[in-house]
Amino acid sequence: MAGWHPIKRREFIRRLRILGFEGPFSGTRHEFMVFGEHRQTVPSNTEFSVPQLKMLLRQVGLILGRKVDAAEWEGL
Repeated sequence: MAGWHPIKRREFIRRLRILGFEGPFSGTRHEFMVFGEHRQTVPSNTEFSVPQLKMLLRQVGLILGRKVDAAEWEGL
């Protein structure tokens, strides 16, 4: 059974690329990744906590139009 775990920034970016995002590109305060015409901010801290990861994946889910659950995320 998959669960949520903290994740390194580099691994988060790698998994977003697998989901179809491009980037990261430089922004004003944070880098961002692009999916179509949508932008997903990538915070600059080196590791994302579980609550921060869940918040980011909720945003990714809205961009993709579907929910990204723990099992799918761990399988990427």
